[in-house]
Amino acid sequence: MHAETTLTLIQILEKTVSPDRNELEAAVRYLDHAATTNFTTFIKMLSDVLLQGGNSQVARMAAGLQLKNHLTSKDPTLKQQYQQRWLALAEDVRLYIKENILAAIGTENSRPSSAAQCVAYVAVAELPVGQWNDLIPILVENVVHVQSTELKKEATLEAIGYICQDIDAEVLTERSNQILTAIIHGMRSTEPSNHVRLAATQALLNSLEFTRANFEKENERNFIMEVVCEATQSSDMRISVAALQCLVKILSLYYQHMEPYMGQALFPITLEAMKSDIDEISLQGIEFWSNVSDEEIDLAIEEAEAVEAGRPPTRTSRFYARGALQYLAPVLMQKLTKQDDSDDELEWNPSKAASVCLMLLSNCCEDEIVPHVLPFINCNIKSENWRYREAALMAFGSILGGLGANTLKPLVENAMPTLIEAMYDSSIAVRDTAAWTFGRICEIVPEAAINETYLKPLLESLVNGLKAEPRVAANVCWAFTGLAEAAYEAADGGDSNQPKTYCMSNYFDFIVQRLLETTDRQDAAQHNLRSAAYEALMEMVKNSPSDCYVTVQKTTMVILERLQQVLQMEIHVSSQADRSQFNDLQSLLCATLHSVLKKVTPDDAPQISDTIMTALLTVFASNAGKAGSVQEDALMAVSTLVEVLGEEFLKYMDTFKKYLYTGLKNHQEYQVCIAAVGLTGDICRALKNKMAPYCDEIIVLLLENLGDPSIHRSVKPEILSVFGDIALSIGSDFGKYFDVVMQMLLQASNAQVDHNDYDMVEYLGELRESVLEAYTGIIQGLKGVGSQVRPDIAIVEPHVPAIVNFMIQVANEEDRTDAQMAVISGLMGDLTNAFGAHVLPMLDTKPLTDMLQVARRSRVARTKTLANWATKEMRRVKQTLPLASW
Repeated sequence: MHAETTLTLIQILEKTVSPDRNELEAAVRYLDHAATTNFTTFIKMLSDVLLQGGNSQVARMAAGLQLKNHLTSKDPTLKQQYQQRWLALAEDVRLYIKENILAAIGTENSRPSSAAQCVAYVAVAELPVGQWNDLIPILVENVVHVQSTELKKEATLEAIGYICQDIDAEVLTERSNQILTAIIHGMRSTEPSNHVRLAATQALLNSLEFTRANFEKENERNFIMEVVCEATQSSDMRISVAALQCLVKILSLYYQHMEPYMGQALFPITLEAMKSDIDEISLQGIEFWSNVSDEEIDLAIEEAEAVEAGRPPTRTSRFYARGALQYLAPVLMQKLTKQDDSDDELEWNPSKAASVCLMLLSNCCEDEIVPHVLPFINCNIKSENWRYREAALMAFGSILGGLGANTLKPLVENAMPTLIEAMYDSSIAVRDTAAWTFGRICEIVPEAAINETYLKPLLESLVNGLKAEPRVAANVCWAFTGLAEAAYEAADGGDSNQPKTYCMSNYFDFIVQRLLETTDRQDAAQHNLRSAAYEALMEMVKNSPSDCYVTVQKTTMVILERLQQVLQMEIHVSSQADRSQFNDLQSLLCATLHSVLKKVTPDDAPQISDTIMTALLTVFASNAGKAGSVQEDALMAVSTLVEVLGEEFLKYMDTFKKYLYTGLKNHQEYQVCIAAVGLTGDICRALKNKMAPYCDEIIVLLLENLGDPSIHRSVKPEILSVFGDIALSIGSDFGKYFDVVMQMLLQASNAQVDHNDYDMVEYLGELRESVLEAYTGIIQGLKGVGSQVRPDIAIVEPHVPAIVNFMIQVANEEDRTDAQMAVISGLMGDLTNAFGAHVLPMLDTKPLTDMLQVARRSRVARTKTLANWATKEMRRVKQTLPLASW
């Protein structure tokens, strides 16, 4: 490697921080070129510069950054590619670079250390594949060696922290003792350098997951806890915040081991922290008790499940939150009064954290919280100082979630006049929190909100609130959302699903008009007000009784007109911001159309369907290959139109099909693809056998999706169950697709996942349910309706043993769901119906008959009905058999 090339590289690296844009861009181009033409030489040179970059700190830092960026990436796919590329380098090259970056640790004057990052990301690539095994001992030695400089210890601990943060816990479990030795050594109060203590404390925070074995041993645990508790008392705020973060995480990971420390250390330390005037410290103290509550809420659920299953719980609650409640509540309420003057929603501060902590404490301690909070509310709700009025309201709204009905309803009813008054307060913060509190009431205890004494003044205050500042109006919209649902549920629907009238009928038209006006406000883009108002509008319409239908009709036309107006605005869209607002508006209008159409009667639908379909086709045409969210909402709107039009949708099919196919091909935006798959099922159900001409193309697209390994996994279950819809709609015509579809279903039946991964277990459940639904649709479709079984069903016969085995496998699962039991029951009935006596021996097996017995007792009506029907079918066929064969 020539000295002059290294010199050039140093000059180029220095220009990566140049204020001159042209110099900067030229430097970036040079570096990109160097990386693509000779990667190996380039990264070796970077490691040289990092180690010996002459006198230039800037070049060293830039070299470290470049090297790190070729080792790792925030994008998981790229990160994996970079790691593979690194591991594919010749061993001598890797060794050369590793020696350089290790030797550079502790030689830089700048913080954080670039060498530490490089060491960490090489380690993250190599340690999992059993390489660089001497690294951890070297790093430990760096920290504990008497001769090590402050910079060397600090940079080494940073490297350890980065490794712990970014690597799978199992990889380091074996080395946890060594790692902890180094970390605890750096955290001790006798360590003279605060920089070293801070790096060590942050490394501990990242290593807590894989030090489980150390926490299991009492003497080691005592030592770790002592060092952490000591560090919380450091005069350096950064150390004390990092140590408090460790306590927060330790509590969540090792709750069961905390009893010896709680009374004498954790409680006083975190309570003191909560009281601190330094936000960062106060936030950690509050977070600690939020985590305690979270943990104890989970433990209460686990205990209830264990009692129901008749077994002892695996872990039990120590009820720390209940014990501490009387000390925590006053501090939290004090923090509520320390609101930020600026109205920054995203700024997390102790006042907001205190409100969340109160919510969690209320869910954890239930009614016990009331006596600790109510005096503060009563005392301050009418205070002269807006901060105290707002804090009182916030405390009230926060505790509602955990209270029992007997405490909750009278509490809220008594508070109604005061809360309504607060909607007219002179302070915007008070009005905002009052509106938010009504949102909470309408969600948690809606019957108190639709109380006839207060309904009229409440609605007046809310409608008035729609004209207020965007943050207040957005909360008012949320309250209307809950109110609409509550009023609808409380109304008497008689035998029909739709009540004739409800308590808000007289105000319905007026509220809808005000919400429509709100969506049009000049400032509706602030605080998500526009979407909140459309959301409220959708809920109002969705939950409207018959006597408000005229308004529903009017609203449908208004939304349609608006959609047409918006589509004409496209020519004026010039900037990216305009485009984004334009797309949001189209999405909202399509979603609202989807909602109002659900209420349109089948008689009215055909009169407006042409106008609706024309508008939606324009939306599809103008968004081809653009905004996915708009396409998704437009597909949902078409799906409602299909629902209300039924077979009459056929006249649009030839024009619409290309957009349906485009949606099915949209692998990148999987939500669009899912909406298109769902819509395909809806159209099949509506058009029945008239769907046949479109099925060749649809089946090809669906099979392509299943065969694409990069498609999002949530699309697959949807596709499998749509095969059942297609078979049901086209009956015997499905025969030509049978073999290829069956092959896909059998393949999906064999899917296995890691049972420790909760998300994947849930996904497997959905996948299995979809396979069962597909089998059901295929069998019913090919068998035909009525008692006459069509000969087409014969093609299923060879696969019946495999289908039944799959049913048994799912029925045997511990975590089978009610929905799965329902589909299996239905399938048992269908198989009996289609193949008669000769499937009985396969179905009449213990796992399936046991499951049927459980399903017949299910609380879910559908499961119960299907299980009873299947039992009757099997009994009927059994009775036709001669006695000898029983």
